[in-house]
Amino acid sequence: MILDHFRLDDRVAVVTGAGRGLGAAIAIGFAQAGADVVIAARTETDLRQVAEQVAAAGRRAHIVVADLADPDTVAGLADIAVEQFGRLDIVVNNVGGAMPKPLLDTSPADLAEAFGFNVGTAHALVRAAVAPMLATAGTGSIINITSTMGRLPGRAFAAYATAKAALAHYTRSAALDLSPRIRVNAIAPGSILTSALAVVAGNDAMRTQMEQATPLRRLGEPTDIATAALFLASPAGSFLTGKVLEVDGGLIAPNLTLPLPDL
Repeated sequence: MILDHFRLDDRVAVVTGAGRGLGAAIAIGFAQAGADVVIAARTETDLRQVAEQVAAAGRRAHIVVADLADPDTVAGLADIAVEQFGRLDIVVNNVGGAMPKPLLDTSPADLAEAFGFNVGTAHALVRAAVAPMLATAGTGSIINITSTMGRLPGRAFAAYATAKAALAHYTRSAALDLSPRIRVNAIAPGSILTSALAVVAGNDAMRTQMEQATPLRRLGEPTDIATAALFLASPAGSFLTGKVLEVDGGLIAPNLTLPLPDL
């Protein structure tokens, strides 16, 4: 049956930033497909809620409460997966972000911080995951969460967009280095209805503007990203590596422009 190719029975995944939003949806989706998960984030109460939904799907979750801006902490998640579940098959680098800031207010330190949080942490976990993946699973799937802003320019997003663009190209480079036994792909979400978008989505005028500027005329749901991640992590996506899936409703230009004055 073709649906069997989307199963993750008895596989083990690490998902960063899994307390809410995209990371939570991905971790729960993986559990519903048969995987056990190591879920990491800053807030224990959020992680426990996700763990409850993993348990409701009949699978196990191991919670790691940590500051995932620290590369060494993120790298340690690979060994935790093996210690807790005996293997490591899948890594989802979901943690990241940077606040919008006008270009002339963006310092070199801001750029370095955005790069470190979005690319450096992902690289730390990728490096740490390779040996256990090959030792315990024989193969592996790594998924990096980038952003549509990594390919569509927008005012005030110099640090965030540049870091996400770097993560997309890192994905392509890492895929070549780790082929053929470990696949590396990415997802570039568009505007997804998570807490990060709550201020905009709660404003009827702004939300309507964004929906009308999106070819599919709606904003995304976390499950839209979770299903894409399941495809990439499962045997269904076994002939893909080095690719960036643009799950963004068909955007060819930003669907929201921050009202910054011209020079």
